[in-house]
Amino acid sequence: MTIATTPVHRPLVGLSCDARELGQHPFHVVGDKYIRGVSHGAGCQPVLIPALGDWWDVEGLLDRLDGLLLTGSPSNLHPSHYGLPDEMVTPPLDPHRDATTLPLLKGALARGLPVFAICRGFQELNVALGGTLHPRVQEVPGLMDHRDPEHEPVEVQYAPIHKVALTPDGAFARITGQTEIMVNSLHQQGINRLAPGLAVEATAPDGLIEGVRVEGAGFAIGVQWHPEWRFWENPPYAALLAAFGDAVRDYAARR
Repeated sequence: MTIATTPVHRPLVGLSCDARELGQHPFHVVGDKYIRGVSHGAGCQPVLIPALGDWWDVEGLLDRLDGLLLTGSPSNLHPSHYGLPDEMVTPPLDPHRDATTLPLLKGALARGLPVFAICRGFQELNVALGGTLHPRVQEVPGLMDHRDPEHEPVEVQYAPIHKVALTPDGAFARITGQTEIMVNSLHQQGINRLAPGLAVEATAPDGLIEGVRVEGAGFAIGVQWHPEWRFWENPPYAALLAAFGDAVRDYAARR
């Protein structure tokens, strides 16, 4: 693994936690790959944000952060957040995370905090800004089945499986130096109606939006795939994380 050069005082990046039951006890958890994506990929100090919902003083928390990374998760957003009835629930759910991340996102974007939203975080970004989701992409005519083969080894689940086309002259194309890249695919929810203020940065072969940028917000991007997975072996993934780290350091320097 290539370790990014970091200053003595590393800027702080908050990472969203899931609320899960492990055994008979509740835990707040974040996958190791996201933590190392921040520490080694972006060269910043990761700080975990427990899924405590409305307990948080959101503005007070954001005052202490220099960036925000929204992680992926096995759980799905509750459909009520984007205007669908309970009948469209696709378990598992994590209401404590919903109640934590949606206000955090809105507050972070309002103040220009650098944001990197991954997988579930990508979906949260779209919903927080007023967009909607397909609860089950695999049931939508014309769209591929984007779920991972859950009984395969993790190396197979996270292997590049399809291309995404990058928007010409867009931020992703500039950061990666590519016009298309291969990505992994481990999701069953996806963007239906794109939120106002989001620009498309990447699309799958079936037309599903898989990369976005918040217009006029400095560095605020989202991807449906997992660039944190073995990013040191994948130059486009590493480039996105490094660009996020640069934006976080710039934000910290202006504080």
